[in-house]
Amino acid sequence: MTTKLAFDVEEAAALMSISRRTIYELMRTGELGSIKIGRRRLVRLTDITDFLANQETAA
Repeated sequence: MTTKLAFDVEEAAALMSISRRTIYELMRTGELGSIKIGRRRLVRLTDITDFLANQETAA
């Protein structure tokens, strides 16, 4: 079984249990990293785990 390394915005939102709009806002402000491949915007698994780790330390 292969682990996914990147997720589209829909998948990232579902994985984090937040809205697509929030994902786009986090990407816009630079709080959540993302990459663009062609016309697709992807959020790497490492970007998600880094974001969540930063939220944990901020709380």
